[in-house]
Amino acid sequence: MNRRFICSIWLLCIGMALSAQTTGILSHIKDTVACNKWVEEQLAGMTLKQKIGQLFIHTVAPVTTQKNKENIAQAVKEYAVGGLLFSGGTLDKQVQLTNWAQQMAKVPLMITFDGEWGLAMRLKEFPAFPRNRVLGCIQSDTLLYRYGREVARQLREIGVCVNFAPVADVDNNPKNPVINTRSFGSNPREVARKVIAYSRGLEDGGVMAVCKHFPGHGDTEVDSHHALPVLNFDRARLDSVELLPFRQAINAGISGMMAGHLNVPALGKKPASVSPDIVRGVLQGELKFSGLTFTDALAMKGISGSTDLCAQALIAGNDMLLATRNLKRELDGVLAAIRSGKLSEETINQKCRKVLTYKYALGMNTRPEIRTEGLKQRIYTDNTEKLMKDLDKAAVTLLKDSDYVLPLDLSLSGTVLLSVSSSLTKSAPFYQRLRETVDLSWMRANTDSLSVIRQKLRAAQRVIVALYEKDCTPYARLIKEIAGEKDVVFICFTSQKSLEKIPSVMEKVTAVVLAHTDTPSVQRYVADAITGKTCIDGRLSVGVSGLWTAGTGIVLDPDRPRRFKPEDFGLDSRVLSSIDSIAQEGIRAGAFPGCHVLIQKEGYPVYNKCFGHFTYDEASSPVTENDLYDLASLSKATGTLLAVMKLYDEGRLGLTDKISRYVPQLAGTDKQNITVQELLYHESGLPSYLPFYMEVIDKESCKGGLYSKRKDESHQIQIAPSLYISTDYKYKPEWISRTYSADYPLQIADSLFIKKEFRDLVLKELADAPLKNRSYRYSCLNFMLLKEMVENISGMPMDSYLDSVFYKPMGLTHTLYNPLNRFKKEKIVPSVAEDFLRGGVLQGYVHDEATALLGGVSGNAGLFSTAREVAAIFQMIMDRGIYGDRRYLSRNTCDLFMTMKSKNSRRGLGFDKPDMKDTEASPCAAEAPATVFGHTGFTGTCAWADPDNNLVFVFLSNRIYPEAFGRNLLMKLNIRPRMQQAMYQSLKK
Repeated sequence: MNRRFICSIWLLCIGMALSAQTTGILSHIKDTVACNKWVEEQLAGMTLKQKIGQLFIHTVAPVTTQKNKENIAQAVKEYAVGGLLFSGGTLDKQVQLTNWAQQMAKVPLMITFDGEWGLAMRLKEFPAFPRNRVLGCIQSDTLLYRYGREVARQLREIGVCVNFAPVADVDNNPKNPVINTRSFGSNPREVARKVIAYSRGLEDGGVMAVCKHFPGHGDTEVDSHHALPVLNFDRARLDSVELLPFRQAINAGISGMMAGHLNVPALGKKPASVSPDIVRGVLQGELKFSGLTFTDALAMKGISGSTDLCAQALIAGNDMLLATRNLKRELDGVLAAIRSGKLSEETINQKCRKVLTYKYALGMNTRPEIRTEGLKQRIYTDNTEKLMKDLDKAAVTLLKDSDYVLPLDLSLSGTVLLSVSSSLTKSAPFYQRLRETVDLSWMRANTDSLSVIRQKLRAAQRVIVALYEKDCTPYARLIKEIAGEKDVVFICFTSQKSLEKIPSVMEKVTAVVLAHTDTPSVQRYVADAITGKTCIDGRLSVGVSGLWTAGTGIVLDPDRPRRFKPEDFGLDSRVLSSIDSIAQEGIRAGAFPGCHVLIQKEGYPVYNKCFGHFTYDEASSPVTENDLYDLASLSKATGTLLAVMKLYDEGRLGLTDKISRYVPQLAGTDKQNITVQELLYHESGLPSYLPFYMEVIDKESCKGGLYSKRKDESHQIQIAPSLYISTDYKYKPEWISRTYSADYPLQIADSLFIKKEFRDLVLKELADAPLKNRSYRYSCLNFMLLKEMVENISGMPMDSYLDSVFYKPMGLTHTLYNPLNRFKKEKIVPSVAEDFLRGGVLQGYVHDEATALLGGVSGNAGLFSTAREVAAIFQMIMDRGIYGDRRYLSRNTCDLFMTMKSKNSRRGLGFDKPDMKDTEASPCAAEAPATVFGHTGFTGTCAWADPDNNLVFVFLSNRIYPEAFGRNLLMKLNIRPRMQQAMYQSLKK
């Protein structure tokens, strides 16, 4: 094959790469002909050994000793290494050696850097940017992009063109000894967002970003510097968690990837960094990564014991070999692999050509010399300092504000600031800035005078605790005592780990602000924020164990006051107050033991009150705002329908698509032509209900049969009009067990577990169910099939999909399936006192028996939430897909699902609607306009959104307590429509 033909083929490859990759380093090539010419000229002048050398990055110390200079000279001149990586040291020596090495090299060197938090990670003179865990709290992608651009600018100033950053690992294992704060967080999608924003900043600034450590080092408890970690996860889990940030970074056009030293059996038999299955198969094949693939440092103990390590790594598909233990031995090993036929010379040529192309794209062909004069001043500028401050401020997170005490009421006097610090004085910036606005006194915590502090704090009307120490436990009892008497605002000027040591304090205090750091600028910023002068919008990147989950963060915005009157939004508070009497009427009549009513106008709560208790026993817990309710069928609109809307939004399904396309069990049945739209309209022809529970009950064990038309000794629980069921029966052991095991992994009640294969039986019964005409017939079975569709399209469980796409990013920490996985029973309102299927009180387990038998997650029910978070979901839809500063759904999708309505019933696309023809049969008040959309739930819940008036009405109760089938006084007394009517009557004309 002649050289001209090879050149033209390579020129074509560069052009194709540029057209396919709109971002990234290759887009910096403006003249592909000139690039190709330079690459081929370099290649033509190299021996095979030199071509191999171009694939090595040699690690050297930034010291100017004769021995070190000889080491560098040998690597550059004798082995023709492609690049250098300096270990930690000082700026002047690294720059001096870089200039010297570049002058010596026949082919320009790729100078690399391990700068995950900027130059300070390796060079002593510079302040450090925040760690990624803190940066993960920032909601502005633009700010993270600016951070990447600034790091790139600084790196180019010192001659660096490749940064081994960012870490794309997901921090989902608190015991991980090496990743933790280096990761952007525990939510894979949020990690991906931040990886892409930062990487684009780097690459637009002319520095290659290298995402690491593929395929994911987050969920390990072993440091690969010392041993080989093992990730024993199946492919579905790897796809939804570990691989997700890498996949999205590749789709975004990021140029570099680093293969980690990780044993991942589901992907390949060998460690990832030397596995052809993982590097060539998954990374470059399945994920279609075409940029430069680097190994992690090959001197690390997790991999260094292997023989012919570099040859293995190149055979696996890596392009560049990082930090080998013995350069000569490994280079000779590659030559031996070529001679033995394990590795071809053509492969070396291809990889060398690829490395040279990236060197050209990075501008190394001009061999730029670093200007040493004024270098430090050029690196650390006023703009650099401002950016560092902006990053610190944007990461500040409001974790709790239970009584809406923030911003502080400035008319309240008698405020005391208690500073928990061993050395702080009154000159602290936080105190000095606060006292400009707030009338307050200052105290420093001292364990020797707790009794004196206690006495002084008791006289205060409000206490602000500022934590500067890592350990606040000596003052925990004192703070809890004070918090039991008055508002306590807790400010943490250190890492979130400090909060995990004092969970009982965090539960007691009124508000919690996590500032992460005590820099003067952050101290002043927090003081301004809590006094209403600036905003806080951070969200936790990683949960605070036992307290808050990832995604927690309350927006504190001075332009959105937390205290206001209904009159501020055109409502009459006197009319709204009539809701109080309706709620009390319902409790007195026995319609429900307690409820939470929330009305939002323009996104603000104008009516937000809790009534009654968990049960009719006055000694039971009173209802509070953060108590979780079983939403029952309201789950359809706040769960399954959200997922359907998102997949529709992304073009992954159509309303006229046949459900059998996504649920193959229906193919070849009389249901194969049912469309997604028909399921959403409840016009599928499916029956209203199927008693799946019959399959787990041993009917032969029932005394007097399973059912009876009247209540008797054996049939005590009513399940339908004139129908009672026996509770004296046994479960079929082929489905139910009293103990957990690998065969019975799904918990459906206390000491009750079911096989996950029960789902297959449910799908079979759905496929075999008798099909009626396509007129309107409300059926939970429709949404059960939609859930199957969601999971088959998304490739992950629906609860995980909703949590990662909506709930966590929106900061909805109390919206989830199977709430006992995260919350204690005491925070969950019980649904019934005696369940016919599972026995005993249901508290934290879904009431709907079909959902229970599926492990708590189904399309028709299973979701638990609070009124505030249900309202947030409906507000997001009503605001055309935007919540906070992020878009979750497109405007067009929201408009379609809010407005489209069946011709055969009042039903919308998954939503219920007012009945404008028969207001007596309508689930809404007669005053509700036709644009209203929402849903109700069997347990006594509802949510209605009104786009015309920008109103959201949420009512949560456990009306089925103590027994599910009773008089249903909630409906007979018309409680919910009457409350909604009061809301409309309060609107001032």
